[in-house]
Amino acid sequence: MNTNLRVIDKEDMHRQIVEYSFETTIIHSNQKVLYINQSGAEFLKESKDNIIGANIVGVFTEEYRDYIIERIRKATEERLIGELIETTIYKFDGSTVDVELYCHPIIFGEIEAIQSIVRDITSRRDVERKLKEVMNEVSTPIVPVSQGIAVLPLVGSVDVERANYLLDSIPQKIQDKQLTYLIIDLSGIYNINEAVVDFLYKINAIMKLIGISPICTGIRPELAQKVINICADFTSLKTMSTVQQALNYLKT
Repeated sequence: MNTNLRVIDKEDMHRQIVEYSFETTIIHSNQKVLYINQSGAEFLKESKDNIIGANIVGVFTEEYRDYIIERIRKATEERLIGELIETTIYKFDGSTVDVELYCHPIIFGEIEAIQSIVRDITSRRDVERKLKEVMNEVSTPIVPVSQGIAVLPLVGSVDVERANYLLDSIPQKIQDKQLTYLIIDLSGIYNINEAVVDFLYKINAIMKLIGISPICTGIRPELAQKVINICADFTSLKTMSTVQQALNYLKT
């Protein structure tokens, strides 16, 4: 009887510690929710009674579930503290939210369990997204250099997200400039990857469709080798060594 009271006391003590936390706190064992605090229930938009007993894995979106299952296994079997990660979860109303997740093994009463802390990072993601949009806009200037000719200097790295942004924004930026030629200068790109090569082929096709002849410049020898390794047929793109060489060619 005393042992049972001590177990109950331990659980009550743990509940009292986390119940009034502003952060979503979930305790689970064998993927089953044992406890969630009130802040967590309000965040997930469901009553505590309906959340307790649910499968914790079902909260995570499909692309993360295998990873979460393995993470839970390591925490349960090896008693490893889970590193801080960013992931996406479902609320009980069906909406999704980006969160930061931290978890660690605990003893809940006499049960080996895992305590997970969930933080909403939607506002931070929105700020990061807007900042990236501004940086993309600033780093993608169309520079007119003479009648019918403009230069697009690309600087930094190009990933799939930035490549898609460029493909959407460049045609809009040049639509009123009455261009005949667009020089795409890659001398500021420090690494050629599949996203860059794919972007070059697509922007080449788009420019030709709207009556503009693109010329790629600034592909350094070491990057040229990478281009060939990624895609052997690079001959459909018109290339020159430098912007100045391209301008001299267009003026003759």
